Amino acid sequence: MVTIKEKDFVELEYTGESEEGVFDTTDQALAEKEDLPKYNAVYGPVTICIGEGHILKGLEKELVGKETGKDYEIKLEAENAFGKKRTELFKLIPMSAFKKQNVKPMPGLQVNIDNIVGTIKTVSGGRVYVDFNHYLAGKDVTYKVKINKVLTKTEDKVKALLTLMMGNKSDYKLKDNKCTINLDVEVSKEMKDRAAKKLKDLTGVKEVKFNVKKTPKKDE
Repeated sequence: MVTIKEKDFVELEYTGESEEGVFDTTDQALAEKEDLPKYNAVYGPVTICIGEGHILKGLEKELVGKETGKDYEIKLEAENAFGKKRTELFKLIPMSAFKKQNVKPMPGLQVNIDNIVGTIKTVSGGRVYVDFNHYLAGKDVTYKVKINKVLTKTEDKVKALLTLMMGNKSDYKLKDNKCTINLDVEVSKEMKDRAAKKLKDLTGVKEVKFNVKKTPKKDE
């Protein structure tokens, strides 16, 4: 058994529940049973770096000091989970905003206004009352967590971190403690600098380079 500490790369499985039932899980069978929204979800154990905000901060904090190979039930009060309800996130939206999107507003419907997701609470006359708080804001939650292991090898940490930052299709090579990341498209210097700093600080690689893949010309 290993005791978890800040900056550890930890592989874990979890299920999150509120008073209304399961809202998140790494267990595909359970997700299908509960009919959870897929959103291109990838199931199975996940690896996160403790303290980097890859999961709820309240849950991260509770994992510090726990041991690998054990199952835990962790209860989080609302303020340590998805936060308390904030009154400033309740908005009155004119009916015209919904007509532009060909949406018929009704209580309980989730809507996207200016790339912010909200839930319609009431519809009255020409205005719609929308709650833009997270749908679990104000609710206590419980996580059932199984901590499988702590990753110690540099290559495992690099793979895990790049998966978190770039997705499962991250393309990279690691050799002699140097990491070369192959990009499909060019990204900003700020993004590159941020990714390189994270890799150096958290995995121990000494050098990070970026290559943009060349797209073959039609006549090639």
